[in-house]
Amino acid sequence: MVELTFDLPAGPLVSKDLAPTTIRQRTWNLWHIASLWVGMSVCIPTYMLASSMISAGLSWRQSVLAVVLGNLIVLVPMMITAHAGTRYGIPFPVFARAAFGTRGAHLPSLLRAVVACGWFGIQTWIGGLAMNAFIGILWPGWQTMGGDLKFMGYGVPEYLSFLLFWFINLYFVWAGTESIKWLETLSAPILILLGIWLLLWAASRVGGVGTLLREADALESARESLPTGEFVRTLFIPWLTAMVGYWATLSLNIPDFTRYARSQRDQAIGQALGLMTTMPLFAFVGVAVTSATVILYGQAIWNPVDLLARLTAESGNA
Repeated sequence: MVELTFDLPAGPLVSKDLAPTTIRQRTWNLWHIASLWVGMSVCIPTYMLASSMISAGLSWRQSVLAVVLGNLIVLVPMMITAHAGTRYGIPFPVFARAAFGTRGAHLPSLLRAVVACGWFGIQTWIGGLAMNAFIGILWPGWQTMGGDLKFMGYGVPEYLSFLLFWFINLYFVWAGTESIKWLETLSAPILILLGIWLLLWAASRVGGVGTLLREADALESARESLPTGEFVRTLFIPWLTAMVGYWATLSLNIPDFTRYARSQRDQAIGQALGLMTTMPLFAFVGVAVTSATVILYGQAIWNPVDLLARLTAESGNA
């Protein structure tokens, strides 16, 4: 690991955020890196990921396999790119200068930022819907705010929840990387336990994991059986490519995080442990719990927010 031993001269290419981290600042151990990936992987889009593949014609086994292979493929360039961040303590915009030059590096940095804005918007909207459901449980009157006023199919509570969740995200952006480290380390075990609890809940309600898996097979869309070659070419490969694309952009700017790693071992094993376990597990949890909803409610409820609302309504009527 390399540490800068002199102060950088002032200029347009240098700022506090772009300066290499010192050895003292590189405090993220294996668990911190793994927790980062747990926090990014255990989310509603991951939960609903397999549903898209099953709707397209893949079985649940093929869907989970696509998740595993896609993550394994993208993990390779991610570890290679992360190496520079850990070794030199530099973020992605600085690392990009090696290939694009000091001026040309602005282009990949801006393109990455545009994609990040889109993904941030998607995640924030989904998080806002989850927060809306949560607030509605604690305060039933919340859902009646604004009356029948709607815009694009959503009412005042949904948009207020979106803004609230947005402001919470902005706090952690403002507080910096150490706040993300603290949040992910705290939330990782909770998220894992919640995923396991969901799986156990689903199994207990329908009579075991075997029943869940049989129903999961039934979720597969009815379609004519395709020859193996055509299936791989028209279904599996496109979805595998989509899975690679799921984290492809982060494989570019992963040095933004690994510049704080204590060692190459911590960043490499931490990434492999966090990504290759939680992503497939949570995708499977989504399939299993959805299979339970088919048995319990006669319909597939893929969105956990909708499932939460259904369970809340049941408990309120009990």
